[in-house]
Amino acid sequence: MQPVNLKKHKKNFQQNKRKLRHFITRTENNPPQNLELLSKKKNKEVWAEINCISCANCCKGMSPTYTFGDIKRIASHLGMRPKDFKEKWLYRDKKENDWMNKSRPCQFLNLKTNKCTIYEVRPADCAGFPHLVKTPITDYMHVHKQNIEYCPATLLFVEKIYEAMQH
Repeated sequence: MQPVNLKKHKKNFQQNKRKLRHFITRTENNPPQNLELLSKKKNKEVWAEINCISCANCCKGMSPTYTFGDIKRIASHLGMRPKDFKEKWLYRDKKENDWMNKSRPCQFLNLKTNKCTIYEVRPADCAGFPHLVKTPITDYMHVHKQNIEYCPATLLFVEKIYEAMQH
C-alpha cells in the first residue's frame, strides 16, 4: 500500500470534479438496483489501496460536527467541563447550527504521526468518516460529493463505482 500523495489527489480531483459530481447527482436521483452491493465491493477495494494514516487530509482541512454526546465524552476524557471544552476548541456554525472546530488542522491531530490524540473518544463524525458504505447509499451521495475534494478514499470509491457502471 502506497502512502497517499495529496498533490496527485488534488490534481485528480480538479481534473474530474465536474464529471464525478455530475455522476454522483445522477446516481443519487436514479440509483441502479445493484448500487448497495457494488458500493460494498468497491469499499473493500478502496481500503486495500488507501492508508488513512498516510493522509489525514480530513483532519487537516475539514471539521467534524460535534454532538452533545461527543462534547461530553471528549471533555470528560480531557478533564474539562463541556462548557470549557466548547469555549476552548469549538464554535457554533450559524448556518447549520453545528458545533465545529475553531481551527484547521484539527487540534487533536498529531501532525508528526497523522494520528488522533483522542482516537478512543473521537467524535462520531470522525469514527464514521468517510461514510462510504452507510445505507441507504443514496442518503449519503451528497456527502460523497463534498468529500471527494478532501478524501482520497472517497474520490477513489466514486471513481471505482463510476468505472464499474460504465461497463
